[in-house]
Amino acid sequence: MKNIFEKKVVDGLIERINKLTPKSKGIWGKMNVAQMLAHCNVPYEMVYTEKHPKPNGPIRLMLKLFVKKTVVGEKPYKRNSRTAPAFLIVDERDFDDEKMRLIDHLIQTQELGEDYFHNKESHSFGALGKTEWNNMFYKHLNHHLEQFGV
Repeated sequence: MKNIFEKKVVDGLIERINKLTPKSKGIWGKMNVAQMLAHCNVPYEMVYTEKHPKPNGPIRLMLKLFVKKTVVGEKPYKRNSRTAPAFLIVDERDFDDEKMRLIDHLIQTQELGEDYFHNKESHSFGALGKTEWNNMFYKHLNHHLEQFGV
């Protein structure tokens, strides 16, 4: 798995994002490209904002037991996998705004670095190691960039 905390990896992701246009079509799934970008911003919003309420104790336990391994592990996501409610984007979004927010999140994450994230408490899974944070961030974004052919 590529390391999202390395500048060259983030530069490569930004290059791929910059190949998207408002008319880019997904190979699978229901989201349009602006919705996909907004969807990819959600994990960063959970780290950098208070926009998404944290799951309560029982829900958090279920997420740790049944979802965490899929999200932070190295195995790629399957196409058309089920999406958690907080990640569903059903309204229309502005392509340019979502694209710039995502790029800004990537740069911020890379600049903060893996030491900042190592053992940092996640929104849903408790403390994660730097490799788990990397896998979660990189795997999710890569999955959706592949969805849109970049």
